[in-house]
Order: sequence, then structure tokens, then C-alpha cells
Amino acid sequence: MTFLSILFLITAILYSSVGFGGGSTYLALLLIWGIPYFIIPVLALSCNIIVVIGNCFNYIRAGNLKIKLLLPYLIGSIPMAYIGGSLSVKKELFEVFLFLVLAIAGILLLLNFKSYEDKEEIYRKIPLTISIFIGGVLGLVSGIVGIGGGIFLSPILFLIKADRPKYIVATASLFILINSISGILGQLTKNEVLNELANYWFLLLVVFVGGQIGNFLNLKIFPTRILALVTASLVLFVAARIGLRLSGLL
Repeated sequence: MTFLSILFLITAILYSSVGFGGGSTYLALLLIWGIPYFIIPVLALSCNIIVVIGNCFNYIRAGNLKIKLLLPYLIGSIPMAYIGGSLSVKKELFEVFLFLVLAIAGILLLLNFKSYEDKEEIYRKIPLTISIFIGGVLGLVSGIVGIGGGIFLSPILFLIKADRPKYIVATASLFILINSISGILGQLTKNEVLNELANYWFLLLVVFVGGQIGNFLNLKIFPTRILALVTASLVLFVAARIGLRLSGLL
């Protein structure tokens, strides 16, 4: 488990540096390591929550939170994340779904990593119904798979030019936090997993440490667009590993 802990630490560092929690990669790593399937979504969501709490605190303190930007997506996502989390999905279907989620998220991040540069642009006001719909779709996907959804929301908001990068990153972080909480509540309706979760306390600890390091890297050292590029590469690498696993080549 030592190597798995190191990978969780690296994942938390990279994802938190661009405002994400890392849930999608935690899921893939847990699958590859053969962790009991029923605990995987809950464990990944728990790690998500621990990592993004630090991000949210820093972004709110910096004045980067825009409630008007965040709220419509939460209205759609919160109930759907709970519903998605309460659904029972077979392991085989879950792995295929996770592969698709990782591949799409990695491509979106790769196409939009330059958008993290805080430059002046003309931004669009997105209709309320569209924002709620997007939030609902992402909430359902997030709840089923066991991620926070910010890895999708952030590239989408950049693509439609919803606001300045600093507001989008803060919105994605809060979206991940609240979505993860809603999703984990849904997951807990299916199985009694809290006792099993305690057996993996060391992973929760290492992602907490990694989240703090990632926040420091974001705020003090590397340009966010570079960190976003590295994160996109990591997501695509993990997607490729899951793809090879599904094809029987790994």
C-alpha cells in the first residue's frame, strides 16, 4: 500500500494545484489495486472532500467566489448527485463508465489548459435553465461514478467563456465539494461502508498533505496553465491504463 499512498499523494498535489479534488484518478487507482469495489466510490469522494476544502478556503479568502456563477449549477447537481450515488452499478459497467469519464475529462483539460491564463475577454451570460441542466447532468454522472464533477464543469465553463479563470476555478472547487458530499450521502444508502472506510485512513491523510502542497504550488510557484497541462496528461495516462485493463492487455 506504500506505492498506492505515494500515487495518491502525487494525485492530490497535481489536482489541488488547479482547483480539483482528484476523484477520477483515485477511482482508477483503487480499481487497479483491487480495492473492494463497494468501498471505492465512497473512498474517492472522501478524498475529494478532504482535498478541495483547502482549495475552497483559499479561493473564498482571495475573493474569487461568485455565488451567481456557482448557484445554478448546484441547483441542478445536488439532487442528481444524490440520486446517482444511490444507484447500484455493476463493476464491469462502472469500469467502462470510468474510462469514458477519464478520457473525456482529459481531452477537455488538454484542449483548455491555456484558458487558465487570466486575460481579458468578453464573457457570456449563460441562461439559467442551461446552467441548471448542465449541473444536473454532471451531478448524475458524478454521483454514479464517485467524483465531484469539477473536472468537467471547469473545462465547460472555459469553453463557453462563462467568466474569468479565477472565478471559474473557484466555482469548480465549490462544485466538487458540495457535489462530493451529496454523492457520498447517496452512496451511503447502498451499503454500510464506514467501518471499511476506516481501514484506509492513511489514504485520507496523504491526500490532505498533498492538497496543502498543491495549494502552495498553485499560489506560489508554477503557472496554473502548466499545472493544468500536467494534470490533463495524468488523467489521460490513467484513462489509457483503464482502457488497456478493459481490453485485456493489462
